[in-house]
Amino acid sequence: MPEQPQTSRGAATYQRILDAATEEFAQHGIAGARIERIVTAARTNKAQLYAYFGDKERLFDAIFLSSLERITNVVPIDADDLADWSVRLYDEYLRRPDLIRLATWTRLERRPAGHLVETHQHYDDRKLTAIAEAQAAGRVRAGDPFDIMAMVIAMSMAWSPVSNVYAASSQEPDDVHDQRRALLRDCVQSATAAGRGDASPS
Repeated sequence: MPEQPQTSRGAATYQRILDAATEEFAQHGIAGARIERIVTAARTNKAQLYAYFGDKERLFDAIFLSSLERITNVVPIDADDLADWSVRLYDEYLRRPDLIRLATWTRLERRPAGHLVETHQHYDDRKLTAIAEAQAAGRVRAGDPFDIMAMVIAMSMAWSPVSNVYAASSQEPDDVHDQRRALLRDCVQSATAAGRGDASPS
């Protein structure tokens, strides 16, 4: 784990490193990121960065895991309204496109298949339990809870930086985003409504 600063000055430096590194990694990936640019932007030095994080790989890990925590905490799942959850995810991607880019670099440079992180249970278990409970109560369609979660997340990312068609921007008119939110809400509601796919999986 990264060494935590013991003073307010150290905490400020620590946060500047995280902010600068988040921007650097989101733009350039792991291999393309440069420690020199990070410490310059953070107004610190390599010795301080290495004291806190060890090396570039562990700095990326700290940032990426923090981004997963943010999504989990800022956009908590509501399995009784997966359509609303998808819209809230859409809005978070507009606010923080860097979070999606970090995940994309992780997929490209670290884990081309399977889960993005070894500790995926930490981020997924509560979501999967919530979906399974909603299924048992007849509020969400039958199916593997993980697959339903993955599908809803993918639908919410249709206009995100990982889109192969069009990446949305917070600079676009509000009515454009409202149209997408309405479409997303309707599609997720239709796809996850109870009564669909109720045959037990073989």
